[in-house]
Amino acid sequence: MHIRLWHKEFWLMAIANLLLSMAVTMLIPSLPLWLSSSWQTDNVHVGLTMGAFAIGLFLPGAFCSFLVQHYRRNVVFILSVLALAATMAVPLLVPSVLCRQPMLLIFWRVVQGAAFGLSQMVLTSTLIIDTCESYQRTEANHSATWFGRFALSLGPLTGLLLLQVGDFRWVALISVIACGLTILLILLIHFPFRVPEDDVKVVSLDRFFLVNGIPLMLNMMLVTIAIGMMMSMAITVNAYGMVMLGFLMALLAQRFVFRDAELKSEVVTGLLLIGSALLILFSQRDLPPADHSVLPSPLIGLGLGIVGGRFLLFFIKLSRHCQRGTSQSTFMLGWESGLALGVGIGYACFGDCHGSMLLVALVLIVVALLLYVVFTHHWFIKHKNR
Repeated sequence: MHIRLWHKEFWLMAIANLLLSMAVTMLIPSLPLWLSSSWQTDNVHVGLTMGAFAIGLFLPGAFCSFLVQHYRRNVVFILSVLALAATMAVPLLVPSVLCRQPMLLIFWRVVQGAAFGLSQMVLTSTLIIDTCESYQRTEANHSATWFGRFALSLGPLTGLLLLQVGDFRWVALISVIACGLTILLILLIHFPFRVPEDDVKVVSLDRFFLVNGIPLMLNMMLVTIAIGMMMSMAITVNAYGMVMLGFLMALLAQRFVFRDAELKSEVVTGLLLIGSALLILFSQRDLPPADHSVLPSPLIGLGLGIVGGRFLLFFIKLSRHCQRGTSQSTFMLGWESGLALGVGIGYACFGDCHGSMLLVALVLIVVALLLYVVFTHHWFIKHKNR
């Protein structure tokens, strides 16, 4: 009997992934603005604060397999989201204690990254896979990840809109509410009970990190770091909306344009689109905002959507039997840590020197393209397992 992928449980998990990712991405434009305007935090400390999130992402990963094997998997997810919500509530409760101590601020972001990292690992490497038939799992991973990718435009857009009608406390409050709704959606789903295994190691790479995927991860991180650097600029609500348009175009392109295309063409096209957007932005660096072209934003969304979708499938095809969850976590770590590092580098190293930052971002994209064409693609063809 054929069972549809888009059943109620899958919809609930996909929307939960969107809300969970939005809770975090809302902070990308709003947190630096709050720190610099309300607490006079300098760009270096803002950059360290934003980049520290990347460190936290990796901290719980080695314990992920042990946790989901010894405890109810949905309970582990709910507790990690509760921890994330608690970190989001800190600016509401003790903002002065947090923001007047730079090291405490950095520690706060590390903890936030750890809570988000564990929740994402459990969701993508376990819960989504558990509720799908084996033949549907690649499509399920691909579709659910797209919901998280949409949060990269919806989250910052929401954060900026909230700053227009209020202050950062509204952003923090809505982030907490998004975490609460995520938990509610997961509570509505019945997950099958799994008998705990007796010989699971407390610390392992299972469901955490795919060692043989390092070349793919590094190649992808060059792209996401460049995107993160661009996100450290003063981007408007309309621009984030146009990025969303680019994501929708990427979905259509994957379905109709690249369906029967040569495998290498997808990543190459995506990187060329991102590079073109960077060239346009660099050429407009001295123009007043009113004269800026709207073209770069949809180009970035289109290029990033194509590249992200293809790299995700590469990670899945690279994994061996029973490594699908590990491949999903590795992709998430490369994607999210690259964005966090890029935002941090943008603030800490460049500040308002947008021209230099765009040039460095362009160099990263060119290096990513050359590395993919010369090495990564051929390496992947040689080492894929599916």
